[in-house]
Amino acid sequence: MDDRALQACTEARLQEARRMTAPADTGLHEAWIPTALGHVHAQRWPADAGADTRLPIVLLHDSLGCTALWRSFPADLARVTGQAVISYDRLGFGRSDVHPGLLTADFVASEAQGSFAAVLDAFSIDRFMVFGHSVGGGMAVSIAAAYSARCEAVITESAQSFVETLTLDGIRAARDAFAAPGQMQRLEKYHPGKAQWVLDAWVDTWLSPAFRDWSLDAALAQVRCPMLVFQGADDEFGSARQPERIAALSGGPVSLAYLAGCGHVPHRESAAQVLERVQGFVAQHGR
Repeated sequence: MDDRALQACTEARLQEARRMTAPADTGLHEAWIPTALGHVHAQRWPADAGADTRLPIVLLHDSLGCTALWRSFPADLARVTGQAVISYDRLGFGRSDVHPGLLTADFVASEAQGSFAAVLDAFSIDRFMVFGHSVGGGMAVSIAAAYSARCEAVITESAQSFVETLTLDGIRAARDAFAAPGQMQRLEKYHPGKAQWVLDAWVDTWLSPAFRDWSLDAALAQVRCPMLVFQGADDEFGSARQPERIAALSGGPVSLAYLAGCGHVPHRESAAQVLERVQGFVAQHGR
């Protein structure tokens, strides 16, 4: 199969996946937003009637994630906070278009002026809150730094603030686990036509020498808004040094929430606790 036929085949698979996985009519707003490198898929869960719809919560997924992998969390988050919730698949992930190249070493910081900026424009968002999981937490910090006059609050869970040995060991273990039968097919379900790129983007970027000295230090110094930082006590990709560094270097107030018996995905493993803490945080800072 030549390159043109392969591209047509891949696009056909993407279109079919979009059709088959489109959400039911539950009030969700769905959009494919144009960017310089391709279209980004986004969904918006509406705010409760009478809520301040000018201050949505924008979700930022992890290295292997996408909107679908948040599962019921966006709807639950909108329900408990009363705020609109927006999630988007970064370029190359989920139902967004194929990424045309490789991730660069500054991909965490550059998201603020990349797809995230296009999402703000598409939904006519002025002020906002951001909620990021894992590397999405790092992006949330970078976004708060880049949009200090518009970002009202930041929530992170399992965010990496620097490259830790535990993080790299966890990535190597996950890479090896994907060699088991059926694992790549599971990833393909959520990233149709892009699963290998998604895995390689995560593993190759984090394990590269060019990324070894990466940190959030400079961005944290520019953050002025309040932060709520979740960390599972059993997180296999980061120790307590990660949130401690965020708290020590942030230019704004930080509340740390350590979750016993929880690993790398607090919004799934400790959903009730996360939603309760977020509800109180948004009520205090998100108005």
